[in-house]
Amino acid sequence: MSKFVIEKKGKLEGSVAVGGCKNAILPILAATLLTEEKCVINAVPPLSDVMALCSMIKEMGIFLDIDQKKQCVSVCAKNIESIQTDYQKAAKMRASFLIMGALLARCQEAIIPLPGGCPIGSRPVDLHLKGFYALGANSEQSHGLIHICAKKLQGDKIYLDFPSVGATENIMIAATLAKGITTIVNAAAEPEVIDLAEFLKKMGADITGEGTNTITITGVKKLSGAEYTVMPDRIEAGTFMIAAAITKGDIVVENVREKDLKPILAKLSETNVKTQKVEENAFRVYTNTKLQPVSLKTMPFPGFPTDMQAPFMSLLSVIKGTSMITETVFENRFLHASELQRMGAKISIDSRTAVIEGVDKLTGTQVKAMDLRGGAGLILSALAAEGKTEISDIYHIERGYYNIEKKLQKIGANIVKVT
Repeated sequence: MSKFVIEKKGKLEGSVAVGGCKNAILPILAATLLTEEKCVINAVPPLSDVMALCSMIKEMGIFLDIDQKKQCVSVCAKNIESIQTDYQKAAKMRASFLIMGALLARCQEAIIPLPGGCPIGSRPVDLHLKGFYALGANSEQSHGLIHICAKKLQGDKIYLDFPSVGATENIMIAATLAKGITTIVNAAAEPEVIDLAEFLKKMGADITGEGTNTITITGVKKLSGAEYTVMPDRIEAGTFMIAAAITKGDIVVENVREKDLKPILAKLSETNVKTQKVEENAFRVYTNTKLQPVSLKTMPFPGFPTDMQAPFMSLLSVIKGTSMITETVFENRFLHASELQRMGAKISIDSRTAVIEGVDKLTGTQVKAMDLRGGAGLILSALAAEGKTEISDIYHIERGYYNIEKKLQKIGANIVKVT
């Protein structure tokens, strides 16, 4: 098992580049199964989740090649030898379910294990299945597997009870090859959904309305191969921005898109963290005044992203005064709070609301990453804590951050990965 060992070193300074977005890469990789032709996906860091999905695709008899140095993945799904994904891999990552939409459209059948992922709350797949049923599919479930099939997919109007990102993506993927028109109402509007739609359109799909709450897909008979560069990771960008704020540093975060970061930039501004656009795709983040406590509520885009809740809690824990966080997306996403308390943070939890009383300082100790974003929050707290902090179970963190310790070292952090 590996762990991060971190000691406070003071202000972080310099520039750091954000990689390709994990939450966009995974559905795009799944969508490559829609065509027999070769697809090339650029800006794909070899994150553990990405590598696991690539391995699952290869085990289905599909050609897939990874160039880790160039961060490029080539896929050619001319031959699909198996419609079933690996149980052990799928049970560890939720994105494995995205393959169902592609297989259903391409092969009219799929056998997928119920997906896993971080233990941040209930994330049922009923909305995915509701969409597939509306398109004409039937399914049965046994022994932890879902077997779904359809003689043909027929477009329909699908209303989502919640604007689920995964369900929106899965239905959109399946609908590209369905006959007729599919309309997804109350669709997710996240930038990652838009990125998937842009890739699908480059393959020849007919999609309109991405980025709004109503997406319309007119099915086509065939999709072609395409080359595509994945969007920058807005959550990684936000994490580095908070690293600047929590250490009272001065960092330029490169390879970012302002339109994706507006909710994060707005909330940082409320705390008095300064953000300055220095280039088209770069922001300088620094502090020169006393930071202020804030209240925030996680919401679907364009609201404040739930994936930034844990990193932001780390910042609020060292801002004097009372801050409040309300988590509306997942009911069990305060697992990191108990670990922050071990470092001296004053946090009280009542159902989906956390009240944070800012303290003068945090102190290093042994803590555990309970999930991906909570683990990132612990790194941020450790950067500002007195003494040494050891973070275990960092495999959670490495699901979404590639070489985070090296990137932090580059801007002055005292962090090492110990195996």
